[in-house]
Amino acid sequence: MLTELSIQDFAIIDNLSITFNDGLTVLTGETGAGKSIIIDAVQLLAGGRGSVEYVRHGTNRAEIEGLFTLDSNTHQIYKTAELYGINIQDEMVVLHRTITSGGKSICRVNGKLVTLAILKEFGKNLIDIHSQHETQSLLNADNHIQLLDLYDVKRITKTKEEYANLYHKLSGLQKRYKELSENEQEISQRLDLLKFQKNEIEQANLVPDEDDQLEEERSQLANFERIYNGLQDAYNALYGEQKGLEWLNIANQALQTSSEYDTFISEKSEEMSNHYFLIEELMYELRNYTDTLEYDPERLNEIESRLNEINRLKKKYGQTVNDILEYLGKIEEELEEITNKDSHLSKLEKQIDEIYHDAYLEAKELHDLRRKAAESLTHNIHNELKDLYLEKSSFSVSFNTSNKAGEYPKLHQNGFDFIHFQISTNPGEPLKPLHKVASGGELSRIMLALKGIFAKDQGITSVIFDEVDTGVSGRVAQAIAEKIQQISTQSQVLCITHLPQVAAMSDTHKLIQKHENNNRTSTSVVGLSENEKINELGRMITGTQLTNTAKDHATELLELASKYKKTI
Repeated sequence: MLTELSIQDFAIIDNLSITFNDGLTVLTGETGAGKSIIIDAVQLLAGGRGSVEYVRHGTNRAEIEGLFTLDSNTHQIYKTAELYGINIQDEMVVLHRTITSGGKSICRVNGKLVTLAILKEFGKNLIDIHSQHETQSLLNADNHIQLLDLYDVKRITKTKEEYANLYHKLSGLQKRYKELSENEQEISQRLDLLKFQKNEIEQANLVPDEDDQLEEERSQLANFERIYNGLQDAYNALYGEQKGLEWLNIANQALQTSSEYDTFISEKSEEMSNHYFLIEELMYELRNYTDTLEYDPERLNEIESRLNEINRLKKKYGQTVNDILEYLGKIEEELEEITNKDSHLSKLEKQIDEIYHDAYLEAKELHDLRRKAAESLTHNIHNELKDLYLEKSSFSVSFNTSNKAGEYPKLHQNGFDFIHFQISTNPGEPLKPLHKVASGGELSRIMLALKGIFAKDQGITSVIFDEVDTGVSGRVAQAIAEKIQQISTQSQVLCITHLPQVAAMSDTHKLIQKHENNNRTSTSVVGLSENEKINELGRMITGTQLTNTAKDHATELLELASKYKKTI
């Protein structure tokens, strides 16, 4: 869940730090106090599009930081973190976003700099924001197949993974078949190119690791004088009168004269003798190696010429000689395939048919599992809609395929199903795609019904509702309040609302206020006590002057909310 939110120099917020609890947290306040600005800040933290307009006037940057605590180390965010090399400790994730007045956006996850796209990957697994006009994934028809699979994830996952492996193989084979069978002119040009490349590489007569060996030899010849002098100086320092080896011999003899009288000296004398013979052997090796050295300027020119030729090939075919030779092997395989195109096409056709048949069987199994899941989901959503006074609504999961009658369907990455949710909110009206439902109040309730089912399965730690109760009142408002409270038992819920029924359901109530100080506007957030909560609910009921009747009504709302919470 979102535990701590820090906002600095963002819009009309100068410096704000908010602590959140689990359950349902309600944010209320007058219009323009900054409620939606806080949600905007959270959206940016989740990877939303930023703008310099968010930077508070007169400052250089806006900064937003959020601390999220996870309820287990099996949360899907761990896979995302592992993918991008980010360490999660103590089940905590910190998202940070900075927007400068110059338009730059700086993103961090647990202190590590990341791109905006990566920040968005983390955000979508931690935060789900819903507003009257933006319901994100639930109303996007492209996501409905994923939501349906998520609804029965235990039974569908294995079949889906097996299908995905087969589909990946099938796609690769189909791509190769298309490349071989289409456009004779392109294939002919490709053939000419491959032949040229093969001939160019073969004429070079490359030897594995040749470039490394030549580089080493060139280094020796180019630094011959330094190498020769170094060896000579080392040898001369060891060999000869009054040189290193002679002094080691003197030290060795000195220890030997008294070694029979002292065990320590005896041990060190033996060590000294061993060192002396090792140094002596090293000296002879230096001398012998020096004798093998020979400076050959013509050989250096040959090496330079050969390396130039190799480097020219590297620019075309690989970073090393071994890479070039590996590329040559691929060329030869492709040449053989193109030259014997007909036989390869026949072979590919057979492989495609075999893999397609296996993939189709898995896709059919997926389809059957989804049909069963759709029946259960439809039943549950109808129950949810009844709770929200949409008992006359009809919900359906629509299944479509791209095949014509009597033909096998065309497969895609999710099988052969094209799925979207449909609904009719009035008796006698046809089912329509979910995103085409017109009424704002109906849209809010449908979204809550779906969210009530999917919130737990999606694994989202924080669900944010930004005035999704707009356009409703009376018993529907109470039903929405109860539904939001139910969702908060599965995920942390932050809710901006103008409905006293929703506010009364809160486990935590925070009041957002706007202040003016030194001709500058700023926003503050304070947690309300029980008495303060009653006063705020009373203000929401009357909209103007707080009366005793309004306070009594607020107290009654809180009592009813408390009783309802005990039933869920």
